[in-house]
This record gives sequence, structure tokens and C-alpha cells, in this order.
Amino acid sequence: MKILSVQPNLVEQVHEAILLEISSGKLNPGTRIIQEQIATELGVSRQPVQQALLLLRNQGLLRDAPGRGLIVAPLDPDYIRQMYEIRAVLEGLAFRKAAENNSETARSQGNALIEKGRKAVQKGSVTELISTDMAFHHFVYGLSENLLIAPTMDTHWTYTQRVMGEVLMMDEKPRDIWHQHEELLQAIVDGDGDAAGLQRLLEREADRHQLRHPVRAGARRRGARGTKGGRRASRRAARGRPTCPPTTSRARRAARSRRRAASTGRSPR
Repeated sequence: MKILSVQPNLVEQVHEAILLEISSGKLNPGTRIIQEQIATELGVSRQPVQQALLLLRNQGLLRDAPGRGLIVAPLDPDYIRQMYEIRAVLEGLAFRKAAENNSETARSQGNALIEKGRKAVQKGSVTELISTDMAFHHFVYGLSENLLIAPTMDTHWTYTQRVMGEVLMMDEKPRDIWHQHEELLQAIVDGDGDAAGLQRLLEREADRHQLRHPVRAGARRRGARGTKGGRRASRRAARGRPTCPPTTSRARRAARSRRRAASTGRSPR
């Protein structure tokens, strides 16, 4: 066998770093992704960056843009709805099996996760809010003792992180999802695997995770507030249209100036 040229964990680290930039709002929809810049900032070669970007494109977070390479993709409301439909089924199974198999472990270890989540809400850190939510759900997957749930759900968590980041940044204050988490934990502790009851709790939690106005996602990003140009760019990105880089805008203004000059007989500025 040949020696591997790129360590898998390095690609994963680069993948997580770029995902964090997207989910925390530092890379807005429509932003062009430049491999060389990312490699320089992370202190790695271009090869792991290229592989990480390919993964993110396959996961729907990036997309090809003619003449611009890869850009951050806008959120797809239909995909979000379908994803949460799948999650409701799989997580309903996970919570039911956890209630059947590990109520005592849930009692002894679950409250610490709830407290970490509430501290993240108080801090208002998007990164910590996402990581504590993921930790709670993976804790439940482990309690279920079904070894297929976690790897099956992992295929959806990358896009879920993006959705959660968008939702959390749209709110004026961090959205507190931990009351629902506490109710779900209590159902496990009580050994209550009632399918209908758990389904209602999971639907309520999913509703708090999702965008209330998904087609306008990005228009209220914190990074887009301030200038009229920034708000216009975010609205274009939210509709799935590429934002115009400053050089393009200057070129258009120069072209208009030349047309006006031609019509008046004056020299363009």
C-alpha cells in the first residue's frame, strides 16, 4: 500500500474550520471561496483545503459559480424541511430507545449537558450554542444503543449546523432551546418512550431550530447590518443570486460614465 499524502484528520480539521466560518456568519451566502487564502490562514497546503471544499460542496454548503469557482450556497428551504422530516423519524427512534435502555444514565449525566447549553445561551456564543446542542443529541444517540443512528445522523449534521447558525444570528437574542431539551431528557429519565409524546416534543424543538422566514435567510445577518450596499448584497444572496464584487461595481460605474461622456461629447472622468 502507498503512503497517504494527506492525513484524514487534517482534512477534517480544515472542513470543520470552514464550516465554522460559514455557520458563524463570517462567510455569507454568495461569498467566493479562495483556496490559497484559506490555506494561508490555516497554515496548511492547498491539498487538504481542496478536499475539504469538495466535501462541503457535496454536502450542499458550497456550490459552483460560473467564472468564480466555489461560493457559499444560499440555504434551500425545501431541503431544510425535508431534512427535518428525516431527523424527526431517526431522532424519535433514538429518544425512544434511550428511554427504554438507559434512563439511569440519562438521570446521572444529562443535567450537566443541559447546564452547559444554558451557559452557552447566556454567553450568546453561536459556536458554543451549536456545539452544546450537538453534544446533547449525540449523548442521546449513545443512550439508544443503536449503533446505526449516530453515523446516519452525521450525514445531516453538517447542514444542520449551517441552519442553526443562520437561525441564531437572525434573532435579536439567542434562542433558548434548552427548555425543550430538558423536557426530552426528562422523558428519557422517566422511561417514557411514548411515541406520540416524544414526536410532539421533537416537532416543537425542530420548529425552534428552523428559520421562520427561510427565503430571507441572510438578510438579517449581523455582518450584513450597517450599509445599504451590505443589506442589498445580503438580499441578493438570500435569493440565490451572486453578490457583485466591488471591482464589478466600479467597472459598471466607469462604463456609465463613458456612455454619458460619449453622449455629451465630454471626456470621461
